[in-house]
Amino acid sequence: MLRQQDVGHRIVVRRIVGIREGRPLFSDALGELVELSETHLTLATAQGRLQVPVAQVHRAKRVPPTRRPTAAAVVALERAADEAWPAPTRDRLGDWLLRSAEGWTGRANSALPIGDPDRPLPAAVDAVERWYADQGQPAKINTPLPLAAPVGAELDARGWASNPPVLVQTARLPLTAATDASRTPTPDSPTASGVPVERALTDPAGTAAERAAVTVELTGTPSEAWLAIAAGRKGGLPDAARHVLTAVEQIRFAHGHVDGTLVAIGRGTVTGQGRWLGLSLIEVLPPARRQGLARAVIGALAGWGGSVGATHAFLQVEQRNAGAVALYQRLGFVTHHTYLTRTAPH
Repeated sequence: MLRQQDVGHRIVVRRIVGIREGRPLFSDALGELVELSETHLTLATAQGRLQVPVAQVHRAKRVPPTRRPTAAAVVALERAADEAWPAPTRDRLGDWLLRSAEGWTGRANSALPIGDPDRPLPAAVDAVERWYADQGQPAKINTPLPLAAPVGAELDARGWASNPPVLVQTARLPLTAATDASRTPTPDSPTASGVPVERALTDPAGTAAERAAVTVELTGTPSEAWLAIAAGRKGGLPDAARHVLTAVEQIRFAHGHVDGTLVAIGRGTVTGQGRWLGLSLIEVLPPARRQGLARAVIGALAGWGGSVGATHAFLQVEQRNAGAVALYQRLGFVTHHTYLTRTAPH
């Protein structure tokens, strides 16, 4: 049967769809598993989303992806993601990265075990534990899977805890269904220097039931209002957080206004030798949700990224965030690989 580690991967499900002459009738479905709960599983199939009650599942298993990323591709994307979310305190353990940012976010406060740590694996984990003890922090390691499976096995043996799986998803630019991408501002356009672009949007379902006139403004630095929304999502912003957010050479902060009020934010970076647009902190305030604002923010950032030469976009999303996963799937994102954030026992 399936496990949480299978979320984000291609699976095939044989489900019971009826009974004829006392025999069950079966139907097979193939797609990407985007949610797994005690009561149902949800797939993103070529025909759209399919939710299957667990009681109807006869058999389900993971199947090989159409194209599995190479180890080199995973390493390159993880390096680009690290550049896009730069911890202010950094060290190296051979090829492994050690990162600290006053405890702000798991990504900026965990070791990245890719490459050769220049010592046996148990000694490398010991060194990670000592380094984080010197920082006054619990030791954490992000394990990209399946690349870092041997590291994960070592951590399992030591009793390290595991956070829910995170999907690292990618899409080719321009994005599928990105909002009015042709009107997304370029770095030389008025929007880049602070003059907004107007967009008329429908809700994500594509109906005209609800409309919002949103102004998406891209700036090189975040406003205080932008930072306040980010702080609300992330539980505060220590000094190290501001470094993480801003210390990237090619960066834009999206400000989505409705009737002059900031209700949506997003952050875009271009790293990985200019190839990768990284999307992060896509947030819409609760009263303004389900009006297409997240797509407007993503569309503006995708347009900017493409205009400066990025060819692909990536983002990181918890597999249990079914709403966000569904939105990104509609925009053309697919899971490249997954990772687990592991924490040493106290």
